Amino acid sequence: MEDLDRTIEFAVIVVYLLFLLGIGLAFRRFNANISDFFRNGARGAWWLVGSSAFMAGISAYTFTGASGVAFEAGWSVAVIYLGNAMGFLFNFLFLAPWFRQLRAITAPEVIRLRYGFLTQQFYAVFGVLMALLSAGLQLWALAIFCSAVFGFEVWHVILVIGAVVVFYSTTGGSWAVMATDFVQSLVMIPMTVLITVLCLIEVGGLAGFGSLINQAGLSSDFRLINASGDFSLERFTWIWAAAMFLKQTVEHNTITAAQRYFAVKDGRQARKAALLAFFMMSLGSFFWFIPPMVARLLYEEDVMAAGEALNVPAEAAFAVASLKLLPLGLTGMIVVAMFAATMSSMDSGVNRNAAIFVRDLYPAICRVFRLRGFGDFGLLVMGRIFSVFFGGTIILMALYFALVGGRGMFDVMLDIGAMLGVPLAVPMLMGLFIKRVPPWAAVFSVLCAFVPSIIGSVGEEVWNFQTKVLVNMGVGAAGFLLTIPFWGKVSQDYRQQVDDFFERMYRPVDFEKEIGGANDLSQLALVGGFTIAVGMFVLGLLLLPNPWTGRLAIFIVAATIIGIGLLMTLAGKRGRRAERERDRELAKERDR
Repeated sequence: MEDLDRTIEFAVIVVYLLFLLGIGLAFRRFNANISDFFRNGARGAWWLVGSSAFMAGISAYTFTGASGVAFEAGWSVAVIYLGNAMGFLFNFLFLAPWFRQLRAITAPEVIRLRYGFLTQQFYAVFGVLMALLSAGLQLWALAIFCSAVFGFEVWHVILVIGAVVVFYSTTGGSWAVMATDFVQSLVMIPMTVLITVLCLIEVGGLAGFGSLINQAGLSSDFRLINASGDFSLERFTWIWAAAMFLKQTVEHNTITAAQRYFAVKDGRQARKAALLAFFMMSLGSFFWFIPPMVARLLYEEDVMAAGEALNVPAEAAFAVASLKLLPLGLTGMIVVAMFAATMSSMDSGVNRNAAIFVRDLYPAICRVFRLRGFGDFGLLVMGRIFSVFFGGTIILMALYFALVGGRGMFDVMLDIGAMLGVPLAVPMLMGLFIKRVPPWAAVFSVLCAFVPSIIGSVGEEVWNFQTKVLVNMGVGAAGFLLTIPFWGKVSQDYRQQVDDFFERMYRPVDFEKEIGGANDLSQLALVGGFTIAVGMFVLGLLLLPNPWTGRLAIFIVAATIIGIGLLMTLAGKRGRRAERERDRELAKERDR
């Protein structure tokens, strides 16, 4: 029976991955040039861009490393995702329209407009390396997790997931990346809400949850903010929470984060995309961490056994809770949800890295070696080639990490963010508000922050996370401010360049004049169709042998997905009817 169950779950995963390949092929026709391939031709609907921004902000790390922290320290880990949510809220309130109005395809392209060529190249190289490292680590962590908990071979997971992402990213470009992100969010959100509800039912609701926490003596450990000395390295204290919240909020509001809004039609649509991402991230901050806490209360021995092969066994907590409570068929879907979380980060990295090479690094190479360079079609082909190249690089890096091993995912990701992410982010935020700095201000700021970053990581006494973040951020900000007196020595050409940058950023986009040719209805119809197909597939799991409660759970997930798909399809049809009516009215007026 166990072999049959495993075969069923495996079949669920395979069919879902085939859906993603189909999305890549379906969106191939949307790509006529590099603007389409790398930023949806600036025609992306707000709901498509917003869900993609949300999905790019999480990974399997959410359900492994962060889940392990929730198993250990309860609500403390939610600070990370509340910081993400606050970052999206600031996007909505202030920066999202500015980001879209930069009218760019890549973030380094914007950096060139703000700081000049050398800073652009500095950030382009660092951006590519950081994205490859992050994606490789996330793919490795997913593979190790699936190996330990579900029994999959590590290299099988790396190769299969990597190949699927490379395929749809290469065939469909940014359109396919965002469409798959949207569909995957519609799978992941109902699944994670369902497992949370099942966990709460198992412990007797919120009241029973609180009572079990008290009985287990975990009231102190599971607090959002912990006292000094409760955990090693002063983790989960007020100062740790403040540093984490500040870091996450800042990183979502920099020039390098602006690229997520380049695909929408205008500033108003960018606000709506940011607001959607804010609500989705806020919802996740509550639902994602109850299952590992329940696993600590009810299944601690099972978690330790399942995670025995992991560096941090507690990272198996979310999966164990899912395996205990989900019906046959949906356990495969929870694996799919974890795949989705990592694939959404990886596909964005593949597409954006290819964009950076084609739009920022390749022109610089042509400039240095005095090469002629390709035209628009040649660049589109090059974008596809380098999507494959960067995807292959991520796969190889994940295989390397799998060979050498390492620490728990939570600590690795925090260290990378504190040591590299923070120094790079600070001048990219400050440069949006402080105008009068020389072109080398951003690089000087980063180099200043790298000094304490290195000292705090390799010195005799390694700093804790909050010290790294606050010191690196403070030194980086100070370095940026120290360049202000040199504004008086910059050239008139650079002053004009800076004026042009801010004028461009503040000027609203006139979509009809600048882009035109909206295809909102095609997006609704195509993505809605795939959403219904996925929902019908989930509905088919009702045929599997499950108790009535399991079948009810499957029906609720399927009905949610199908319902959203139907609403999208109906909206597309109504929109087409309205367009035809408008065209008829215009024709009548012309005849008169």
